[in-house]
Parts: sequence; C-alpha cells; structure tokens
Amino acid sequence: MNLSMVRRLAAEVLGVGEGRIYIDPSRIDEAASAITKDDVRKLIEEGVISAKPIKGTSRVRARLRCLKRRRGLRKGEGSKKGSKANMDKRLWIARVRALRKLLKYLRDRRIIDRKTYRKLYRMVKGGVFHSKAHLKTYIREHGLLRRV
Repeated sequence: MNLSMVRRLAAEVLGVGEGRIYIDPSRIDEAASAITKDDVRKLIEEGVISAKPIKGTSRVRARLRCLKRRRGLRKGEGSKKGSKANMDKRLWIARVRALRKLLKYLRDRRIIDRKTYRKLYRMVKGGVFHSKAHLKTYIREHGLLRRV
C-alpha cells in the first residue's frame, strides 16, 4: 500500500515537510483511500493524520560549556584565541587605565601638582610602573607629594 501521495497532500495541507507527517498505523486503509485534499483534511480532523512535533537541537552541552567557563575551567592554552601579544596588550591597557585614573584622582585632590602629574603620566605610558601600589611607593619614596 503506497501512502506517498497521501503523505504529500497532508504535508501541503498542514504546511510541514513530508517527514513530519504521522499516519495512524491502525487506520492505514482509511488513509490509503484518500484521493483529494478534502479527503486528507477530513482525516486530519478525525485524527488519522497529524504532524509530528519539531525535533529541536538539545542545548545541554552548550549550557555545560558555559557553566564550565564560569567556573574558570576551559581556560587552558588550547582554548585561547588571539596571539600572546593580544593578551599582553589587553593587560597593558587595563593597567594603564587604572594608573591614569589614580593619577587624575591624586591631581584633582591636589595631592600631587600638575607638573608631577605630567611627569608621572609620561612614565605610566612608558611602562615604568607595574601596579597602582608600585606608583604609590614611587611617589612616596621620591617625595613627590605636595607640601602644604
């Protein structure tokens, strides 16, 4: 018994692909007798023919990957994208921004004068300081704090 024609008509009526058409195996002879789209519509109403639900792609592996990243896993050498130079640049940018923010704070609070600010700003750009703590100790050791 060839149901390909019925399957094709049902797919057109339901607006789905032929692979998603389900024909009730206990009522196959009724389905085989359908010739027109109207016959197929009647069978759909009776529940002989129906559309299977869409098969989705499971997101569970993607979610696990996301969780592992959040836990600090999957950060090994093989997972890194971009060159080492790119990483170094990102770190340098972050450090310079933090140091410049500190310098502006010190200048605005009048802890250091404008001349000292300029000098230290250029030193920051030159990569002299490793961290904010390093910058603070340099200012203390070289007596660059403003005298009141």
